[in-house]
Amino acid sequence: METHHLFVSLLLVLLPLPLCSSQENARSLAIDVNSSLDTTPISQKLNPKLVYEIKVHGFMLWASMGVLMPIGIISIRLMSIKGQPLLCLRRLFFLHVTSQMVAVIFVTIGAVMSIKNFNNSFNNHHQRLGVGLYAIVWFQALSGFLRPSRGGKARRNWFVGHWILGTLVAILGIINIYTGLNAYTQKTSKSAKLWTILFTAQLSSFVLLYLFQDKWSYIQSQTNITQAVDHNSNISTAEPSQGDEVEETKPALEKC
Repeated sequence: METHHLFVSLLLVLLPLPLCSSQENARSLAIDVNSSLDTTPISQKLNPKLVYEIKVHGFMLWASMGVLMPIGIISIRLMSIKGQPLLCLRRLFFLHVTSQMVAVIFVTIGAVMSIKNFNNSFNNHHQRLGVGLYAIVWFQALSGFLRPSRGGKARRNWFVGHWILGTLVAILGIINIYTGLNAYTQKTSKSAKLWTILFTAQLSSFVLLYLFQDKWSYIQSQTNITQAVDHNSNISTAEPSQGDEVEETKPALEKC
């Protein structure tokens, strides 16, 4: 009986030890969990080299899709204005070809950077749209070198296809720039509102220039018509009519 009481007393003494140790372990575990929480911004967690490569990638795609492609479109549209000298047409065509070739080079550099350095999980619209855009740009450049000669049905079909691809590149390129700015904000937790406003202002200026040059030939034709009408009216007022000449000769005949 005494042995039984001794065993119960020993059990009551030793029982708080594992409870205390378990509470200490739980307390230390809570401290470890709380200490692992990092409240630093995402931009500070990223490698500075990766942030730099993201900026270079964005600059390449902006320069190609946001600047050079619109310049090529406007230059080829300016060639449709009638009455231009041959030298001016050649310069516009050279500007079109040069801007598009440099744009393709910039797109290629941006594509290589994205494939080599970025996480290509294709879980957002920017990456998925970018892959399709790369393919269309390279196919468009290849079709430009395979341009058939004038005067045939193949040239007409080529022109329609080239125009459709160019329109797709322009529209998808603009959309991808906006999605890229959104992806930059999500990746670096930095605001891209200023760049979005600046790009929208630049895009609006290109659209206004495109619309203006599209109506420039009509404005010139209306100006020429107005000048011709004014010139004819001046001639008609300067020349006297036959009735006026007869009235002027009547007093002279009466004197005779």
